[in-house]
Amino acid sequence: MSSEKKLSGKVALITGASKGLGKAMALAFADAGARLALASRDMELLAAVQVECRACGAEAEIFRVDVTSEAQVEQFRSDVLARFGKVTILVNNAGMNIRKPITDFSLAEWHQIMDTNLTSVFLMCRAFVPHIEIGCGRILNLASMLGHVSIAHRVPYSASKFGILGLTKALALELAAKGITVNGISPGPCATEINTPILNNPELLAKFTAQLPVGRFGKPEEIAA
Repeated sequence: MSSEKKLSGKVALITGASKGLGKAMALAFADAGARLALASRDMELLAAVQVECRACGAEAEIFRVDVTSEAQVEQFRSDVLARFGKVTILVNNAGMNIRKPITDFSLAEWHQIMDTNLTSVFLMCRAFVPHIEIGCGRILNLASMLGHVSIAHRVPYSASKFGILGLTKALALELAAKGITVNGISPGPCATEINTPILNNPELLAKFTAQLPVGRFGKPEEIAA
């Protein structure tokens, strides 16, 4: 555990915190001394993350939230404010992906991806922006390399990530005068659960890694650092 606690006393809220990048960021914030509000639909996995964060000496509370639900996000806001009184850092990390040709997608699957990846960011920002600390607040939105360039069979996912970048840029301008920064993070391929279909397919994995400058998928802790 680091002896330097750069985020001591700061309240960090992370969605999709039960695994992957969300878990890695939760542990990084815990090590930096932040007080954590961790959200996910999977309370079993989230409870395990809570244990790890507390082992770092951090205060960590967990909340079952479907961030695509307006009502649940509003209740989450009430619960977080009742517990912590403020929010310093908001990390919108919840996300999903489905890989197949556009003609194989149902409208329900399109909405599922857009709601999880993009609408959730809108709902969370709308709910928490009025309660983020003026002058030092931070909002981090998880976009993707596929929000800048795309590949086949990623139409809804890529569209959602392009949307996150647009939302992030507009909100950054909206909140700049309040001293609240809004930034997007655009990771390349990472070794997380969302990429299991690729990681478990040796032929596909070799094809992907051959196109990557470092010759491998990124590690969650590298993004969280």
